[in-house]
Amino acid sequence: MTIREMSDAFEVTPRTLRFYEAKELLFPIRKGQKRLFTRRDRARLKLILRGKRFGFRLEEIRQLLELYHMGDQQLTQLSRTHRIGLERLADMERQRDDLNRTIADLKEQLAWGERMIATLSARQTDDSDARDPDVS
Repeated sequence: MTIREMSDAFEVTPRTLRFYEAKELLFPIRKGQKRLFTRRDRARLKLILRGKRFGFRLEEIRQLLELYHMGDQQLTQLSRTHRIGLERLADMERQRDDLNRTIADLKEQLAWGERMIATLSARQTDDSDARDPDVS
């Protein structure tokens, strides 16, 4: 695949592909100015994008991809990916819990604000009625 075909297929920019190449995550074949991406590059990009979506750092992804050819049927690669994935999941769950607490606190503050607005509005209406001699 050319860089344009690759970027269209994976919905990334050519600049992103060049960046991943510079970070030694992808290894396209160079023919003059052209970059031709192989099936291996496509598989690696799919894993890179999945790793990024899950919050893995690019260096972690690069190291995990390098473990593919360890000769142990990817046991090392899968084990390390699983461990990092568990750590990332725990981080995401902590972030979710923090966000849920923050949302609950904000809802409480908004409810308090609504009550205060209603109270102050009622007082203002009562004060205004008391000053208006035409109100009976």
